Amino acid sequence: MSPFQALNLPNGQTIGNRIAKAAMEENLADTEQAPSPALIQLYQAWADGESGLLLTGNVMIDRRAMTGPGGVALEDETHLDKFRQWATVGRAKGAQFWVQLNHPGRQTMANLGQEAWAPSAVALDMGQFSKMFAQPKPMTEDDIEEVIQRFATSAWLAEKAGFTGVEIHAAHGYLISQFLSPLSNRRTDRWGGSLENRARLLVAVINAVRQRVSPGFCVAVKLNSADFQRGGFDADDARQVIELLNPLAVDLLELSGGSYEAPAMQGEARDGRTLAREAYFMEMASELATVARMPVMVTGGISRLPIVQQVLDSGIAMAGIATALALEPQLPKQWRNGQHSHPQLQPVRWKRKPLASLATMAMVRFQMHRLSRGRAPKPKVSALFALIFDQLYIAKRTRQYRAAMAK
Repeated sequence: MSPFQALNLPNGQTIGNRIAKAAMEENLADTEQAPSPALIQLYQAWADGESGLLLTGNVMIDRRAMTGPGGVALEDETHLDKFRQWATVGRAKGAQFWVQLNHPGRQTMANLGQEAWAPSAVALDMGQFSKMFAQPKPMTEDDIEEVIQRFATSAWLAEKAGFTGVEIHAAHGYLISQFLSPLSNRRTDRWGGSLENRARLLVAVINAVRQRVSPGFCVAVKLNSADFQRGGFDADDARQVIELLNPLAVDLLELSGGSYEAPAMQGEARDGRTLAREAYFMEMASELATVARMPVMVTGGISRLPIVQQVLDSGIAMAGIATALALEPQLPKQWRNGQHSHPQLQPVRWKRKPLASLATMAMVRFQMHRLSRGRAPKPKVSALFALIFDQLYIAKRTRQYRAAMAK
């Protein structure tokens, strides 16, 4: 199967090729948590690169619950014109353009000054960095119902703005992923205990979204193949969740892995396992794809065309690319034209793993900042410089966010 062959989805829509620009957290919203000109400029670069599918970074369903102070939130129609501009730019070259909808749950930074909702009062365990995150409050039935309806409303608004689909984020240790994991979900009611109960929130969100959007609007799910923590959500759990999703109207299943505590999406597993340097989750995803009735996409460490081909040959329908597209947004077009581009960052080998993880994310965001200003990426940026730049930027955006929320 060629990477440039179209993919037909269950709802009748088509993705033009098998390469997706996977989600990355841009932190480029304006001060009202809406798409900024810089964010739109960034997606202009990615649209010009001719990926078949563009996935936004986190778009939050509640501005009180952000993964970062410069994130986008889609709660109501206040800034819908800005979302329309974003959708128009992303779709300009024919790509499917989907909004990744998310709620951080306990992965909420304490300095944002907001309450952190979670299935249970289980705080993040990140050693000396744990205090950076708000103490989680167990959600009530009313809180859970509010979150379900917020996902549905945000999906409806995304369709109204001109996007062609949404992806429900149920991976990487965010709220829905927290409900799925027995480590973070200690509930004894219908939302906890058995895996079927722990998956109830994900199923309810999918059903609520489907009720609010048209049949031709795409609904995808991002799920961990495993969270790479002992006693946590594992590949067998993922298989059972996929079986629960099979009867639902899900158009694409993206498989990734990890969380803030175990950033496997960056190639690090907390339980000591070593992940491959490229296509981290391909082996697990190819096994899980045999269970899934919907097309499966895998994301994590893919940066070369032969690896994309290897992913497709393993029975997976799409390859999601993140960091490599921050370094070279024209990558799919270059590959189609016969160029063997292989953009990559230098790995950060610092002893303090959480700090190395922050530096890696900072290096990627540094590239996105340059692209958003119409400048070329700088792959050899110093990890320390990128981290300092990122922390200063986040501190500024945090002050702006807190001031806006205080009003």
